Amino acid sequence: MILAKDFIETIEGLVFAVVENGLEQGKVLCFLRYIKAGDQWKKVNTTEANQFLADQYPHYLYYSTVKQAHCHAVVLEQVFKHHKAKDRVKQLLMSEDNDLIESDCAKLCLLFQKQGLNLDFMGVTGSILISAQGKNSDIDLVFYSRETFNQARDITRKLILQGECSEMSSADWLESYDRRQCDLSYQEYIWHEKRKFNKAIFQQRKFDLSFVDGFGSGQNDKLVSYTKIESIITQVQIIDDTLSFDYPAEFSISHPEIDSIVCYTATYTGQAKTGEWVEVAGWIEQSTEGCKRIVVGSNREACGEYIKVINV
Repeated sequence: MILAKDFIETIEGLVFAVVENGLEQGKVLCFLRYIKAGDQWKKVNTTEANQFLADQYPHYLYYSTVKQAHCHAVVLEQVFKHHKAKDRVKQLLMSEDNDLIESDCAKLCLLFQKQGLNLDFMGVTGSILISAQGKNSDIDLVFYSRETFNQARDITRKLILQGECSEMSSADWLESYDRRQCDLSYQEYIWHEKRKFNKAIFQQRKFDLSFVDGFGSGQNDKLVSYTKIESIITQVQIIDDTLSFDYPAEFSISHPEIDSIVCYTATYTGQAKTGEWVEVAGWIEQSTEGCKRIVVGSNREACGEYIKVINV
């Protein structure tokens, strides 16, 4: 099964990051991240990716009627190679030819294992997944069970206290904030991020932890369709944060008409905890059954959309 955080490669030398488990209308939902340039991979940002596909391969541009959003999509038959994040961890642990970044990644995985984490539920994504890493590359770890992901966050907190890992520096946080370009102040951003324990430094290299539901059905064709109603800024209380690190992240809320906040951008995953009040800016969407939700991340950068904890 093709899972979120895996990469798929096409015959044209394009690598897409998968954004959702399984298929929608027979297509893998994804986003272009790397283009083959000679024998090297060139990473592209969102604007470059959209323009490149519009000019060269418009058939990979896709509008999801389920999500009411523009993304990229590849028909299963067009997938030349499936890069599995889960398999890459095994390759790194078995290889004797790892470069410095790969070696750091393998050591970090073993450090988690030493703390009792089951590596069968871990993968590595990002540049390391396709051996496109550079000297400044991060380590992007992904976990396929919610229990293991939360265990990894607890281990990260413990490793920081023990001095085997370290917190991100002010420069690291500023770089992360600039890259996100979110609608929070810098102080608001780092306050929310520091308490998630899904980012830290190992061997002077940043690493990230993310969660993918590895036990999902893998078939999205029958998902409920939603229609955008109107934009909203409101304040609500979180009543259940169980799915707050999922993709999409989901927060159940106390509201007379709206059931939940659903978030499609990593910036706001794990953003709030049960019992907290948040201010949320996004779009109200309604399903064919009449259920309403607030969506944050209706576009990839989530411009003008946010979730932040407030004191009430």
